Amino acid sequence: MKTNLKKLKDQVMVITGASSGIGLVTARLAAKAGARLVLASRSEDALRQLSDEINQSGGQAIYVVADVSQQADVQRVAQAAQDRFGSYDTWVNNAGASIYGKLEQVPIEDMRKVFETNVWGLIYGSLEAARHLKSKGGAIINVGSILSDVTAILQTIYSASKHAVKGFTDGLRMELEMDGAPISVTLIQPSSIDTPYTVHAKNYMDCEAKHGPPAYAPETVARAILHAATTSERAIVVGGAGRSFIGLQRWTPALFDQYMEKAFVKQEHADQAPRPIGQNGLDHAGGTLQERGNYPGYTRETSFYTAAITTGSPALRTALLAGAGVALAAWLGHAGKAKEQQGRAQRGW
Repeated sequence: MKTNLKKLKDQVMVITGASSGIGLVTARLAAKAGARLVLASRSEDALRQLSDEINQSGGQAIYVVADVSQQADVQRVAQAAQDRFGSYDTWVNNAGASIYGKLEQVPIEDMRKVFETNVWGLIYGSLEAARHLKSKGGAIINVGSILSDVTAILQTIYSASKHAVKGFTDGLRMELEMDGAPISVTLIQPSSIDTPYTVHAKNYMDCEAKHGPPAYAPETVARAILHAATTSERAIVVGGAGRSFIGLQRWTPALFDQYMEKAFVKQEHADQAPRPIGQNGLDHAGGTLQERGNYPGYTRETSFYTAAITTGSPALRTALLAGAGVALAAWLGHAGKAKEQQGRAQRGW
């Protein structure tokens, strides 16, 4: 069944994890576009401040304090949307939590917490939305990551949770299509994004965590989310660098592993000492409206790749993917030659 998605100005949109980073920026941009909003997170003060900001600017927003790892909380969010607006059209599963550290150092209970939020919270929201939207149509938008396809060293549990998000999202999409439900199901896959992600993550490393370059602005993800709310898309990778990562892992997995072990692991380490272990967003709500994080380098405010694949013609999309493949092949060829030369030098050739 064809999915007819409404214009943003005619939509009611539910956003989880709305009090910081990607969720916060998405809420602000959606409000400017005229969407009515149901905002959810664990941070009541931040949600109240955001709702007041939107309402005082002429928009319409309500908030629900909710921990998405609790199914009853997710059900309360859905009920609040129906009580206030009569229905909703798009559900954005954005709430997430993460951990940095070697697997042998991370307690199992912390691993479970990540899965309770990133996977089970998303499952609760997706199923709630699917039941509601089956008869009327709409969009379910799940925020995964490029780590839905690759694994970042020292972020293994987060990566594993995002792999699960992709598996669930793909299965949900197929089942809804099989049933003829007029629902668009989209996986959003951000690259490194300059949000409080690294600040909120629970950190078992011996230094502060930071993103590996390049990092993109959260607006790049928010624009992709709002595009998926009005245009049916299977998946959107945000950031050309992320698309290259996925290609590298797919075509040369051993080389990708070496890159992670020798280069990327260093890029995750900041120069500062780590915050006290108790200061993290896994165990506690973030508390403040904060869009950006602690990324020390230049943040890319736009992604030509993502803008092109979401607004360009099918021919342009094909050209971009082909161009990315050529660039990747050239890079791999250069890397292979360098490795061969290094091996010859070591053998004394």
